[in-house]
Amino acid sequence: MKESVLTGHHFVNGINVYYEFYPNENEKTVVLLHGFLSSTFTFRHLIPLLNRDFQVLSIDLPPFGRSDKSKRFIYSYQNLARTVIQIIDYFGIKEPVLIGHSMGGQVVLNILHLMPEFAEKVVLLSSSSYLKRQKWTLRMFSYFPFSHLFVKRWLAKTGIVKNLEETLYNHSLINNEMIEGYLQPFLQNKIFNALTRMIRDWEGDLPSHVLNQIKSKCLLIWGEHDLSQPLHVGERLKNDLAHSELVVLEETGHAIPEEKPLEIYESIKKFLKEG
Repeated sequence: MKESVLTGHHFVNGINVYYEFYPNENEKTVVLLHGFLSSTFTFRHLIPLLNRDFQVLSIDLPPFGRSDKSKRFIYSYQNLARTVIQIIDYFGIKEPVLIGHSMGGQVVLNILHLMPEFAEKVVLLSSSSYLKRQKWTLRMFSYFPFSHLFVKRWLAKTGIVKNLEETLYNHSLINNEMIEGYLQPFLQNKIFNALTRMIRDWEGDLPSHVLNQIKSKCLLIWGEHDLSQPLHVGERLKNDLAHSELVVLEETGHAIPEEKPLEIYESIKKFLKEG
């Protein structure tokens, strides 16, 4: 049976943000935040599993997916965190469980930094961690006219298939549906202007001394063969987060919601049932 879903846009923090809301009588709500160059699409296998037990809110972080691609929005982690907080408040969700993949994990950590009591439990899926801010030369370049064309050329050169091959351990999963799903948002030229702005706005990942202050219980789920955020990053993050545990998925790369949705669901369900 196909799950029911409420989809739409909500204007918040100066930008229209796309969401998918999957209701469930269970009062607990999980909030899904995707990674860089991704969207809600990346959770399409995980959402039906989570929706068995929880309400699910999945958000397209600007400028990705179906959210607006503004040249004026500030695409810093802190501003994205504030945007997510306001959307969750809009839905009246109390005690959300935040689940972030890759860049989405860093947004989750920024939410906990801004509002330490916002979520008692969070799940970080191969979370972006310890990445520094872009070099000042690249940030200055983002101000040049037509710099967005270089961003577009770089993405075209790397290609969707190549990116998928780098993030997936099991390349046999790559099919037309997957390629089209990740390609779709980049058929609009507006996203390249927004990505250029994002290069300028990113402030870098939270440092260890800030992570040490986070008190929420954190479940870290990592791919054994993650090339983007290698396993040693997850092990370091576990040490920096006082109340955390690490689950390692064998024969899995960075795109763990694509490769191991059932294993992720089972780990999350167990984590949320624990006291």
